[in-house]
Amino acid sequence: MEDKIIRTGLYPCTTTSLIGAAENHQNSDHHHHPDSHSLIGYKPQLFPPIIISITSYEWEMKNLSSQYSGILPNPPQQNRQPSESRLEERGRSHEEEQNDDDDDEEDEAEDNQQEDKARCEWDFSLSTVVSSGAISDTLGVIEIDPSDRLLATGGISRKIRIYNSASLLPSFEHPESSTPTQLLDHATACDFYICTPAKLSSLRWKPGSAGTVLGSADYDGVVTEYDLEKRLPVFERDEHGGRRVWSMDYSPGNSVVGASGSDDGTMQMWDPRCDGGECLAAVQPSAAKSPVCCVEFNPYRGEMVAVGCADSRIYGYDVRRMAGPVAVLDGHRKAVTYIRFIDHDTMVTSGIDGSLKMWHAGDRRVVRSYTGHVNTRRFVGLSAWRGGGLLSCGSEDNRVFVYDTRWGEPIWAGRFEPAQGPAGWENDRGFVSSVCWRQLGEDHCTLVAGGSDGALQIFSGRRRL
Repeated sequence: MEDKIIRTGLYPCTTTSLIGAAENHQNSDHHHHPDSHSLIGYKPQLFPPIIISITSYEWEMKNLSSQYSGILPNPPQQNRQPSESRLEERGRSHEEEQNDDDDDEEDEAEDNQQEDKARCEWDFSLSTVVSSGAISDTLGVIEIDPSDRLLATGGISRKIRIYNSASLLPSFEHPESSTPTQLLDHATACDFYICTPAKLSSLRWKPGSAGTVLGSADYDGVVTEYDLEKRLPVFERDEHGGRRVWSMDYSPGNSVVGASGSDDGTMQMWDPRCDGGECLAAVQPSAAKSPVCCVEFNPYRGEMVAVGCADSRIYGYDVRRMAGPVAVLDGHRKAVTYIRFIDHDTMVTSGIDGSLKMWHAGDRRVVRSYTGHVNTRRFVGLSAWRGGGLLSCGSEDNRVFVYDTRWGEPIWAGRFEPAQGPAGWENDRGFVSSVCWRQLGEDHCTLVAGGSDGALQIFSGRRRL
């Protein structure tokens, strides 16, 4: 088989022909609502992963006596001493076991006290509500840029809205000040917006762009980069055959290289510097062509990328050699919708089985599962505050949940207040569809959440002293 050598700005890479066959799995859109992020009715088929193309590269002793004891002569005194000694030893052993049990109970009580303390060490309050009168304006994604200057949202309204963090997010300069909840609407709170051709499923700030370039993925299968200063698209690629792109991300090791995952069952890596964003590598993790629901580069190890699929598995790839996954993690019971890295070897995943799972990627094991929220069909968001050890996700009962990474039950849950639009419109039904932690602070934190009603709600957290 003859290989072609392609030279790009990233790696020398090799184009390899198809090595394997897959059953043609026709995925239809199973959505509760045509405008909601959902995965319903998908039945995974498990096959070995195949590669579509490559271009680059886890104890009693009984003292037996009898009725004849009164007839038999008494034994010498020294013959009874060993039995007395054994009784004394048994007494001491019993006392030691009792002490051990007491120690275990004390340790358990101490652990419970520590957990109770952790559950109570944070106070959360609603600081800002940005409402929308558009009932169908589901916010599918929220992203705060690394410099903490801008906040971007996207969803089914076909708009990217850009907000100034200084005017929208609470200040850490006067954390003790108590102020009433700020009520705004998108028209006045938003600095500007950019109209997009299709509904948006994913947004990512491009590394090294100083908050001026924002990448997006949409329902039409197109990945686009927008220059926020010019407010125009500067790069576009449509290589997923028109199938919805659920997720996109940028490599921290090479900021111009991106990856996208789609309903077509592939994860593709691309470089805008190549003509038309030429595909550097494309993999099909599941031979059944299960939709790729999320793609996430490891920010601590730029050569690693994780892919979550509708077949309930997570596949890890080394971008330097993508001949197959270096790890396959199997623990969820349904589609994996989000992946977030916590540190060098630890990541958290979300599935529509109603759980979050923390994984140690080195030995490919589940460290802990987090349950409490409701998630059986929709994308409800997942965010990790790495510096504070907190996780957050939305829920289909219209609540936002916060978990401490050390324990599997939520430490706080806040109900999304009914959104009220400028004309008095109210809606008390829906679900929380997106969340994002502000990556700042130690004793204070900020959590931004978006709802299916288009409302943006900002919660301030303060650690109890």
